[in-house]
Amino acid sequence: MRYVLLVSHGEFAPGLHKAIEMLAGSAREDILSTSLKNGMGADEFADHVRELIKNITAEDEIALFADIVGGSPLTTTANVLGEAGLLGRTIMVGGMNLPIVLNTVLSKDYAEDLKEHIRTSVIPESREMIQEFQVAAEESEDDI
Repeated sequence: MRYVLLVSHGEFAPGLHKAIEMLAGSAREDILSTSLKNGMGADEFADHVRELIKNITAEDEIALFADIVGGSPLTTTANVLGEAGLLGRTIMVGGMNLPIVLNTVLSKDYAEDLKEHIRTSVIPESREMIQEFQVAAEESEDDI
């Protein structure tokens, strides 16, 4: 199976997980999330990650998304995946947002090579989704 694993500070990952379920279908076993909450230590967070990935096998693949490159949720999760022998089957991306995760969830099972698909298709398409939204304001006679 190909899993999408979301990690973050605060409630960002669980909130994004709920938004993805709203758009891509709820109760999906392939989407997992956890977060580093205020006051939680790295060891406690690592235990949450261990519990979350306990059913992932060496044959599975993981697309790991985190809020910040180099942040504690990403680095701690990478360490836990390494301990579990899953790091070689994982692609890690920092700076997650709704378009990148949704695109991955909807396309991951059709990609021949998950890592390459995310590198060459999903990330570039997500960058294009970040842009200013403009609406032209109509001027009324009172504005003149």
